[in-house]
Amino acid sequence: MTRHQHRAADDGRATGKPRGTGANRTARHRRAALCALAVALTVPLTLGAAGDAGVAGDRTIVFARYTTAAPTEDLYAISPSGGTPGKLTHTPAVSDVMPSWSPDGKRVAFVRYGSGGAIDGIWTMTATGGDLKAVPGTKGASDPAWSPDGKRIAYAKPVGTQREIYVADIDGTPATRLTHTAGDDLHPTWSPDGTYLAFSRADAAGHSRVMKIRLSTLAQTAVTGPDSHDGTPDWSHGNRIAFSRVDASGFAHLYLVRPDGTGLHRITSDRFNDKNPSWSPDGRRLVFTRGGTDDADPEHLYLVRADGTALTQLTKTASHDLEADWRP
Repeated sequence: MTRHQHRAADDGRATGKPRGTGANRTARHRRAALCALAVALTVPLTLGAAGDAGVAGDRTIVFARYTTAAPTEDLYAISPSGGTPGKLTHTPAVSDVMPSWSPDGKRVAFVRYGSGGAIDGIWTMTATGGDLKAVPGTKGASDPAWSPDGKRIAYAKPVGTQREIYVADIDGTPATRLTHTAGDDLHPTWSPDGTYLAFSRADAAGHSRVMKIRLSTLAQTAVTGPDSHDGTPDWSHGNRIAFSRVDASGFAHLYLVRPDGTGLHRITSDRFNDKNPSWSPDGRRLVFTRGGTDDADPEHLYLVRADGTALTQLTKTASHDLEADWRP
């Protein structure tokens, strides 16, 4: 399963989007990639004037963007107060996606892939797009999440027909497989003290739920119910987990829950698909993606307070803005 097939499956479970939409987008990406891959592999990561402006502020939000004119993703950065996003990567035939800040805010882990898996796996770079480094042993991996101490990285990786959760040192070794189930495990996120990971698990019946695993014992506990459609969890420093749930309306909304499964409540309710929440460093706000019923529907970044108030649109161009992560 390719990385874009991963997200197509995720979109079908966690946003109500037809799976064919993601698959069609994958095919378009690959056709574009085949035309220019050799050139793209020689393009360095640089910042232009817009990029310099976009990352100048503190607590910036990094995210992946693609448009119909540029169907492969690059990474961008934007201030929570708005403005023009700065482009961090410039790879016209290679997709850079799923960014994750290091806890000191100095580096970003992300997934990079090209046509036919030519370059595929987790990489890291500086906050301005330089010093690119591959993480060994992560071919086919997705959903990188940096540990609170900055020494390890968690990710999802294919094992047969499903994905399992792994943890490795930031240099890729040793890689330890944490989950061994028939479910599809993805989107790991660390507890503030680094003792647990939360993640989403999808079953053969098409349901998905938020789980947590204790790293010292590998004991697993369900956080949300078995008949849900839950995905893309993010664990805050205030010890709350935000996630996206497709509810009876057929739309995906954002919810909060305590790690023990109590205190569940919804924080967005409009007739849109809301997914990929990421907490602000102070735990008061979330950035997330809204939209995306099909490829003709732009996906924008929004901000919202944890109590569901002060909803604000952050990006506004005709693009698909995805997988945002708020700088610590």
